[in-house]
Amino acid sequence: MSVGTEWDGPQVPVSGDEGQAATFALASAAYRDNVIEEIKKTDNEWHQSTVKAGRWKLLRPNLGEAFSRAVVDRMLAPGRKPLIQSFGAEPQVVVEHCLAANNIRRERDNRLSVVMVLCGLIFLPGLIGWLLVFTLRSLVVRRDDKRAGALATALLTGVGVLAVLFLLKMPFSGFWGWYARACVVAPVLGWFWAKRICERAARDLRARWDGLLSGSSVGAKVPEAVPRSPGETAREALRQSLARLSAEQRSNSVFYAGPKGILGMGTRWGAWHLAEDLVPADPNREIHPFRSWDVVRAIHDQLRMLERGPLNTGGFPRPSIRHWIVTPIGENAKEVSRPGGTDVEAFQVKQHAIQDICNKQQFGSGDRHYLGVQWTLWDGQLVITMLITVTVLHETLRIEVTGHALGPVNPLFTTKPAAPTKEVAKSFKPWENRTVNLPLVPTDEVVRLAARAPLTWYPPLLNWLGGSLVLPEPFGLRHAWADQPWRHRFMADDALRAATPVLRVVHSAAIRVLKENGADTERFGNRSSFLSTQVQDPTPRKADVYDA
Repeated sequence: MSVGTEWDGPQVPVSGDEGQAATFALASAAYRDNVIEEIKKTDNEWHQSTVKAGRWKLLRPNLGEAFSRAVVDRMLAPGRKPLIQSFGAEPQVVVEHCLAANNIRRERDNRLSVVMVLCGLIFLPGLIGWLLVFTLRSLVVRRDDKRAGALATALLTGVGVLAVLFLLKMPFSGFWGWYARACVVAPVLGWFWAKRICERAARDLRARWDGLLSGSSVGAKVPEAVPRSPGETAREALRQSLARLSAEQRSNSVFYAGPKGILGMGTRWGAWHLAEDLVPADPNREIHPFRSWDVVRAIHDQLRMLERGPLNTGGFPRPSIRHWIVTPIGENAKEVSRPGGTDVEAFQVKQHAIQDICNKQQFGSGDRHYLGVQWTLWDGQLVITMLITVTVLHETLRIEVTGHALGPVNPLFTTKPAAPTKEVAKSFKPWENRTVNLPLVPTDEVVRLAARAPLTWYPPLLNWLGGSLVLPEPFGLRHAWADQPWRHRFMADDALRAATPVLRVVHSAAIRVLKENGADTERFGNRSSFLSTQVQDPTPRKADVYDA
């Protein structure tokens, strides 16, 4: 709960809470004022974000505007496509911060719309003239020529001089003369008014951006998510959308996308297989019948002991142990479809259906069952998942353990706001540079925000004119912008170290079940010892890429 706030809306965990680093790094993107093109820095070989260009560059959104709008539309819109779970993060927290950022911008845009009406729409010819000047100036600034900045400044200065001459040597008289003077002056006065509004909002947004990454108490204020009366259908719809988002996050259904691995858990970096024939320990007696689920249940119980050890050295924190239903999809699939029917309730596949899949769907098409043990480490920046599956084909029992790792969010989301500055040469020592502070909201930014403000009432038109951000599909907040953990030495060590104890626990539990049911365990024991040696190879591989 946020500290010291009083408001009628849901309160989310603040950035001082443990395990929230990845969540608040993603949430901080909603408050950013970087250029939208910076989102391309987060692209990797599996996921790419698309910046959809608009018709008028003056109306282009910045990163925070495009991100918060795209995330809210994708995750809360009625009839939306299914989402991928965000392991290691809380998507509802991110969405509520996006809603809070949209509220701050909406208040700012409402005030700017008033400015545009009083100082722009009434004096439309002057407004159009000044907008054309700034459009031309933005085109000059975007040139790669080093002299582009000087040319843009000279252009604006020249237009200002012409405006002054126009005021002094007015070719009209009477009412139209005074109206023409007002058309020149009113947009300029409106710019000063708009600048104060923009700076106030920019300071608020940047304070929240910095607070989320610094560990201070920043709560998302979303009062519109709490209905106050039965007739408030919009608030009730938003509340239900947030509840559905949380329910889908807890789903036990995941998707395997070939070389991309299991979506949300990361690519498969290692796989170990124990496969031997089921032979009776006593040739005169048959093996007592058992099912795959019996082995899985024994492994599940034994995995609960992972956090215990003979030495008091810290060791494993408590893992999350769950049964997963894995659905195969195409490598380049653009959407997923979650299991449905009577066997699914609130996005959860029921226990009896899980047992049926575990015991019966082991060959051919269909969903598969995996037992997963998962650790969320480094404040959510590292997600380690070990998946276990048990199959029995003819007389062969096969136990497979695979390792998956999801790395930290891209560094773009962990950068704090910096005061805008510029390096310029010293007047009397041109061989030396000095740092000059720039305005928090530059001239072009004030014009951009003021021009966009009246159009924010109809987002589809604004997106068509200014452009938008298209999120990678199938979309999940955490895996869409995750990096590989292998460049971080300690994260890589944690992922590799988890494999050996999990593998040994799985094998010991399985061998115990075999002994209890009268199966010969000598071959299984020999194979298990070999795998225990093999798993100590410290090299992660692309186990989902089969070189045929």
